Amino acid sequence: MEQVIRLHGRHTLHDRVTGPVREVPFEPPAWVRALTVRLSYDKGAGTIDLGCAGPAGFRGWSGGAREEYTIGPHWATPGYLPGEPEPGVWRVLLGLYRVPAEGLPYEVTVTAYDTPPQEPPRPAVPAGERPPPAAERRGLPRLDGLTWVAGDLHAHTVHSDGALTVPVLAGHARDAGLDFLAVTDHNTVSHHRELPAAARASGVTLVPGQEVTTDLGHANAFGDLGWIDFRRPPGTWARAADGGGGVLSINHPVAADCAWRHSPDIGAHAAEIWHWSWWDRTWGAPLAWAAAWRDDPVLLGGSDFHSEHDGQKLGAPTTWVLAEDPGDPASVVAGVRARRTAVSTTPGGPLLLRHGADFLIAGGDGLVLWGPQTRQVVTGDLVALPAPAGPHRLETARNEVMALCT
Repeated sequence: MEQVIRLHGRHTLHDRVTGPVREVPFEPPAWVRALTVRLSYDKGAGTIDLGCAGPAGFRGWSGGAREEYTIGPHWATPGYLPGEPEPGVWRVLLGLYRVPAEGLPYEVTVTAYDTPPQEPPRPAVPAGERPPPAAERRGLPRLDGLTWVAGDLHAHTVHSDGALTVPVLAGHARDAGLDFLAVTDHNTVSHHRELPAAARASGVTLVPGQEVTTDLGHANAFGDLGWIDFRRPPGTWARAADGGGGVLSINHPVAADCAWRHSPDIGAHAAEIWHWSWWDRTWGAPLAWAAAWRDDPVLLGGSDFHSEHDGQKLGAPTTWVLAEDPGDPASVVAGVRARRTAVSTTPGGPLLLRHGADFLIAGGDGLVLWGPQTRQVVTGDLVALPAPAGPHRLETARNEVMALCT
């Protein structure tokens, strides 16, 4: 049995300015076991993002990456949470991302099923050999029972606007020589349930994340925190992350139209200073932003990987974290919370680590160590130097940043 519900409307530029996420309510029949929602509008005239809330709360978000989603008792379209459809009023969420002055008409078609559609096949982690841990490859010593792990704190899958499934992305992380990877799909946590199995199959520690995404800036929430509502003020994101033992990091704060334009004082201590868009690292704006933002920023990096065909590479840049248990996602997040981080170009690039009371510099021969009170040319391939307080970096003779250290 099927029942079709058609809903029509028109949103204006005034609607976008006064409330950028709008709700279109509907009530499915009592016998419903699955729902398919389709959105239609003139894509040449504007852009409307898509999501869903059930009577019990959030059920998914796909932004502008999808025009249709299905939610059933045992599976759902990536970006959405499976489960028996609860009775009551549901809401299609429409994000008014781009709306012309004259307005943008739309149609929403809801199909209710009494028999759930068949689940599409799921790919497995591609075959491949796990390389030795990054610390072993680089000859990095342990410190007080802690181990340096190399990873990428920003990547997307088909659960938002990425091209790869979670298992395939995990295989790419393994092949890139990463110890961990944070999967940070936009405004959803539907990918979290797939992470443990993909982590076991790939040997890569997969950290649950969410890129909380708005028109005025993005932030990554790291940890098993549940869904963070992107419609609420950014200060609530930081409190939710901190209260759940996680971390909120302001993303790519000076990256073109995704730059951070919310208030800088939201309670976050970490920022993705090194993002793939920092392609000319003689450009000092990211470091200047960090210095103006806080005296003690936690410096992070992320590739913002979406597809193997768009020029981005996993682990470029690489974030290093000193963790108690390299195989435990919570331990990686705890290392970030404890400010034990550094960033390098790749897993094999020049490396600057705050290792106890010293800097441990690997592959930095001929580079310049810069800090608030530090100016020193590095001599040797594996060097230990006294470590003054404050963020430091390694640069080339032409002032190109090669490594960062919190």
